[in-house]
Amino acid sequence: MLSFDIRALETKAVQVDGSVQPDDPIWEEGDNRPSEPIRVTGRLSTAGEGRFYFTGRMEGRFELPCRRCLEPVNVEVSEDVHFLLAELGAEEADDPEVFLYDPNARLLDLRAAVRETWLLTAPAYVQCRDDCKGLCATCGTNLNEPRLIRAGARCSSITATLTSTSHHLKEQIQWPSRSDAPRSERSVRATRTRKRLPSSFRSVPAARA
Repeated sequence: MLSFDIRALETKAVQVDGSVQPDDPIWEEGDNRPSEPIRVTGRLSTAGEGRFYFTGRMEGRFELPCRRCLEPVNVEVSEDVHFLLAELGAEEADDPEVFLYDPNARLLDLRAAVRETWLLTAPAYVQCRDDCKGLCATCGTNLNEPRLIRAGARCSSITATLTSTSHHLKEQIQWPSRSDAPRSERSVRATRTRKRLPSSFRSVPAARA
């Protein structure tokens, strides 16, 4: 249980031992939800008028894909937790590390504070192991698995062979040019380009003085 009577808290501290389920309505779309209930243990006590202080521990697990090979990784979270709760309108209302509650409410619910603390504590990305080799950049093979490493090596070998063959073909190909045309064809082209000038344009010997 993570809800406590506010009036009772004003006179006496309580021991906390409760959990937040993965399907609890407190979670929002896009949250990094736990894969099993988050257990919350600790002590909740008054910290002045309209203020309560929690100190304890939060434990849970969640699953994330490895950032290199994308295989699922089971991550354990176990952290000491400390936070202050203050009623709406308190001086600490603008402090992002203070959680607010409705002063007209009968119960003080810790789930919202636990959710926010969980999201800040759980890592944003994980790696399955320090020497993770990741995925083949060509075919996407997981290079960590022995039975797939051979496939990845074969993929790299095929790629290297294709690249080498492509370069070899480019070197062998001789692109056609005018100089490669047969002499007879060049002569015909040259003849066709010459036009016979009219007789009026033919050169006439200069008259003698």
